[in-house]
Amino acid sequence: MARRKLVVIGLLGTTLDVGRDNRRWDRWRPSVALTQHDDLLVDRFELLHPKQSLDLVATVSADIAHVSPETKVVKHELHLEDPWDFEGVYAKLREFADSYAFDPDREDYFVHITTGSHVAQICLFLLTESRHFPARLLQTSPAKGGRGGHQPGTYSIIDLDLSKYDKLATRFQKEKAEAHSFLKSGIETKNPAFNALIERIEQVAIASRAPILLTGPTGAGKSQLARRIFELKKARRQVSGAFAELNCATLRGDAAMSTLFGHSKGAFTGATSERHGLLRKADQGVLFLDEVGELGADEQAMLLRAVEEKVFYPMGSDREARSDFQLICGTNRDLLSRAERGAVFRDDLLARINLWSFRLPALHERPEDIPPNLQFELEQASHSLGRNVTINREARQRFLQFAAEWAWPGNFRDFNAAVTRMATLAPDGRITEPVVAEEISRMRDARPASASRGVQELTVRALGAERAGRLDRFDRVQLEDVLAVCENARSLSEAGRELFAHSRAERTSVNDADRLRKYLSRFELDFADLKKRS
Repeated sequence: MARRKLVVIGLLGTTLDVGRDNRRWDRWRPSVALTQHDDLLVDRFELLHPKQSLDLVATVSADIAHVSPETKVVKHELHLEDPWDFEGVYAKLREFADSYAFDPDREDYFVHITTGSHVAQICLFLLTESRHFPARLLQTSPAKGGRGGHQPGTYSIIDLDLSKYDKLATRFQKEKAEAHSFLKSGIETKNPAFNALIERIEQVAIASRAPILLTGPTGAGKSQLARRIFELKKARRQVSGAFAELNCATLRGDAAMSTLFGHSKGAFTGATSERHGLLRKADQGVLFLDEVGELGADEQAMLLRAVEEKVFYPMGSDREARSDFQLICGTNRDLLSRAERGAVFRDDLLARINLWSFRLPALHERPEDIPPNLQFELEQASHSLGRNVTINREARQRFLQFAAEWAWPGNFRDFNAAVTRMATLAPDGRITEPVVAEEISRMRDARPASASRGVQELTVRALGAERAGRLDRFDRVQLEDVLAVCENARSLSEAGRELFAHSRAERTSVNDADRLRKYLSRFELDFADLKKRS
């Protein structure tokens, strides 16, 4: 079998390859040196050069013929108007690659990236990576301790076949996994939909500074996730400012305006000094507004301008303040509803904050994630109580069985409270079955009708005992779960989104409210009437 030919494609080094008289052999010249290696027999050297360097081309070609008679030098004139213009250099090298008659079945190609401007080297790398040059990269270096021309120095071959860079790929995968774990507080969650959600949030958080809207029921973890997003961005040096947080439901009127935008001295009664406000605190950082749907109309208007233009007027001031912040909003309300509880949320502001919207699922939608969250809460309780807290096997099994059937209306807030109570009451730091039984009894006594999805009281209340008794077991269980969601939801749309969270992604036209309305009508039920009864 005939030996495959080795072909090098390289740029003439108009500085590194220069040499005059016999003194040139005292210098290390990369284009000549790469043909001096005994273990690298170059059959053909495709030498790209500018028109004005014909004398240097002749010298280099003659010297290559002297040290490696087997190497044929093929000269290609390459006219670069500006060797530092990326677009122009890339276009010329791409044109050469497209016109060259590569024969990869018979020849092996190497692209020499030691010579040429930095721009040319980058372009050669990109064109090799994209396989316009079906080649490997060849890099040469002078011998250590000097640039003696009589020594060929060293060379290294870089293969851009990523399958050969397992360690590098593994490192990137590890960094990505660590980012996902960080956003989940290190909890090894099992729910596929939730894990996919966290992966997408991580992707957006790293790549974008646009507003993010976190939706979902109370206690689903929106506040904690917002802070985790900030900490992830800070670790990646994407933000340098602070994390400012506000629950918009806690403030009204001047207090809300002042807290967000600040005020000047004397702006209102009692304002004895200037206040900067949270927007300026979040400059170059992240501002998290929980329950953003509770913001008043004036605050919404000012927030819209601050998001779009990064400027706003503090209360009582005629001088603009500036703040370049990333906005994260949280809500358990249906902001798409034009009027809910007498409040209207601006369409233009919603359009801004809804660019990236992620719904965090309720705890009962992720039953497979209850065991790892239990372990996480036990570790948190151990830290806060200052003693190690464990749970024996029987107690764990009973609590997990109960947790999988319970509706958890407060989601992780309720879950955390339950574990905290059991950890506090655990004798010698070990949660036993009697402790679990006491906690289950306490929770059932607190919410007898709607907290447990296994109890059918909601169906009886909605249909009456006689009609509920005539339902098939399948329909009773399904309807009870639907009614439990409706009872905790603030609107028909919110309930529909929770009930059809997965199937809605497969539809081209989504109307969750209408789907839920039609389902309820099968049992002659109406959402508004259900809310009146609850």
